[in-house]
Amino acid sequence: MSAETDETDTDTEEAADGTDADETEFMTRDDASKAQRIVVKAGTNSLTDDESNLDRLKLDKLVNDVMDLVGDGREVILVSSGAIGAGKGRVKMSNGSSVEDLQAASTVGQGILMRNYSESFERHGREVAQILVTHHDLEDARRFNNFRNTVETLFDWGVVPVVNENDAVAVEEIQVGDNDIISSSIAVGIDADLLVTLTDVDGVYTGNPKENPDAELIDEVRGDEIAEVWEHVGDEAADFGGITTKVEGAERVNREGIPAIIAASAEENVLRKVRDAEKVGTFFAPRKKGGEKDD
Repeated sequence: MSAETDETDTDTEEAADGTDADETEFMTRDDASKAQRIVVKAGTNSLTDDESNLDRLKLDKLVNDVMDLVGDGREVILVSSGAIGAGKGRVKMSNGSSVEDLQAASTVGQGILMRNYSESFERHGREVAQILVTHHDLEDARRFNNFRNTVETLFDWGVVPVVNENDAVAVEEIQVGDNDIISSSIAVGIDADLLVTLTDVDGVYTGNPKENPDAELIDEVRGDEIAEVWEHVGDEAADFGGITTKVEGAERVNREGIPAIIAASAEENVLRKVRDAEKVGTFFAPRKKGGEKDD
């Protein structure tokens, strides 16, 4: 596991040809930059303002970033939160809103969210489609097969699927940020080449950067180094930006050989930087197929 640093690690083991031995065993950012099928997850804070209302400027930036991939011929599924925030801006809600209030707000906000996505993608001449899912849909083989068939057809049509949890009938996402887990399940189920989770922090830190000025951004996590990450983010006090479920999602796709990146949605041209293999966020590198170590 490596944190951001300007120093060169002179103790890194080298392979016979002089390259970093780990680079031959684990996937790299360069490998991830070649991904053709990508799941991009955008959290609520990436789409809402300080009052938790939908922020059109943030949404337009996200769409511009996604189009950096789509315009380059990549297939992108966008897993998007934000329906509750969009709904709260249109209805009267008390500060102590119940889960039922939030579910109802999501039904108002989902249409508003999709209208804004449609308008924003239309600026690029691109159509979008709404898909609402629950964990039951993803766990049931027949339902997920239907979901995948729909996604494949939308890709054939050049349409960008926008997925959200169906908050009207499921409360998991309202309570624990479940779109992080849903996006990882989708990435595995549709044979994605990369999962990118966009959030309101720059990536995974060695502590809570909002409270600990000495916390360092972790540049890369390779294989079993995930255990060290959990030591930093595995308790409630360190769960800044809902980072624990994001790390859980990255770990899940890594187990299936899919790389993952957790990065800031506010980063300029964030997905273009991912496409160009630039250092951005925290990169979770799975072992390359056939690169498992012998016991």
